[in-house]
Amino acid sequence: MSRAPLRNRWSALSPAAGAAVMAPGILSTGLELIGRTLLSRAALALAAALWFVLAAEFLARLVGDRERFRAEADTPAALTAVAATTVLGARLVPLGMHRAAAGLLLLAAVLWPVLLYCVVRHWHRRMPGAAFLVCVATQGLANLAATLAAAHHLDHLAEAALALFCLGLPLYLFALRSFDLHEVTGGAGDHWVAGGALSITALTGAGLTASPLWTGAAHTALRATTLVALGLSLVWYVVLLVAEARCPRPHYDIRRWSTVFPLGMTATACLSAATATGVPPLRPLGEVLLWIAAGAWLLTCAAWCLACRPRARTAGR
Repeated sequence: MSRAPLRNRWSALSPAAGAAVMAPGILSTGLELIGRTLLSRAALALAAALWFVLAAEFLARLVGDRERFRAEADTPAALTAVAATTVLGARLVPLGMHRAAAGLLLLAAVLWPVLLYCVVRHWHRRMPGAAFLVCVATQGLANLAATLAAAHHLDHLAEAALALFCLGLPLYLFALRSFDLHEVTGGAGDHWVAGGALSITALTGAGLTASPLWTGAAHTALRATTLVALGLSLVWYVVLLVAEARCPRPHYDIRRWSTVFPLGMTATACLSAATATGVPPLRPLGEVLLWIAAGAWLLTCAAWCLACRPRARTAGR
């Protein structure tokens, strides 16, 4: 295959491709939590490589195609740029790569208000599942800030993380109000973000709950919010799984990566919340859900490869 068709394929990617970074990124976090270090590092390496590729494409559009960049920045899927950056950054902190994580936090903090403003400004009724990325991006930023704050005992950063966490809650309700419920049975994959947004809220809440900075009523409120968010995300999980079984959507779509990420995020949130909230049964549940997410990632990869084959043959003629 020549370089031109390959380049054209990358340039044709929609902003939703950022979920392809988020999926292995959160799987890496979950796999590390259950002691699968080699698999976790492999998933991290893949997430980092994809992040660099998509970041280069992001910059290329910003510099060389401003009109397209502005048009895509108005869509909720553009917020995957923030979410993917924060997921990758949060995974780097346990590895001791704090400067890199801080750099990603700074980048995400710069992108977040700009993209959030662009998306909300063009909001409308009957939004797709990607609408919940207003919550996912905000909670991802909160989670990365909380993770770095815990690593360096930075109280001010932890307070900023708490503020972002609290902001993410009404943003979820804002997205839910406009969410087109027909997406549950007809969505192309990003409808799973409806549950994934609650899962990342629970993950962030678990990190804040585990912090010694919050005691008394604050700790109780954080723990309760974490468990409620996690419980609701599990309800979404069941509802969406039943909908997939009743209305199968077997064809590959780039938005299917936005299915894998919520699956992995729900599993990781269960694993993290088990210790932080003192509910041990969440751990075995998280382990089961994590392997389901890993299987979904493999199936999506296989579907992507099959979808690329006709293009490869056409390009070779």
